[in-house]
Amino acid sequence: MASSSFSKKVPNCSACNGHDRAEWSALNEEELVRLDRARIAKDYLPGDVVFHEGDDCRGIYCLQEGLIGVRKTNASGNSILLHLENPGNTMGYRAFLAGEQYHASAEALEPCRICFINGATAQSLLEHSPALGLRFLERVSRNLGAAEEKILQNATLSVRARFAYLLTVLVDRYAPNKEQSPIEFELPLSRHDLASMIGTTPESMSRTIAKMEQDGIAKFSGRKVVVHELDNLVGEYEPANFL
Repeated sequence: MASSSFSKKVPNCSACNGHDRAEWSALNEEELVRLDRARIAKDYLPGDVVFHEGDDCRGIYCLQEGLIGVRKTNASGNSILLHLENPGNTMGYRAFLAGEQYHASAEALEPCRICFINGATAQSLLEHSPALGLRFLERVSRNLGAAEEKILQNATLSVRARFAYLLTVLVDRYAPNKEQSPIEFELPLSRHDLASMIGTTPESMSRTIAKMEQDGIAKFSGRKVVVHELDNLVGEYEPANFL
């Protein structure tokens, strides 16, 4: 699907909601002005694809508002949700830095506002700002660590424990009342996507949800989730539950 429209009014880069979390915050005032002049802000609706796996990389994207799902197609032709991108996150930088095509597709999961920085501008800023290069290096390192942790979880944790861990992460990011019990929030993902994120099938996901409801850990109704006690959810993936 194509993106919906260009944004009419967007804050400058230094006033962006995700500025402090973005790699671009390493730029000085003069460099931020250059970035602000070059960027193109665009709005996307749920289901819109920002870029496709295998597309030529023409620049870098920065998520200003909304939620993005990063997907890859497996050998069977199925779309697998790898991870989520939140405001302040930069997308497509790995393909850009390596001079390759995009390694995965980016899809809007809710209304999004995204800034595109063309390749020439990004390259020039990287060449003149060692601090920016360092921030991207730190991002690569963090993502590598997260990938290693996910491999470890898939090898050592049960499906139920992996799902409990994912739920805890989603509670932290999306629950408005996470300091209270019970905790109620809306899942940003379908059950199919939840299953793909923890490396299991939708059928196994459904059985896991039913058993967690039966055991009083959480209640699920569509995308609405009620976690009765966060400590009990966390206890699901403590060392005692490793395979």
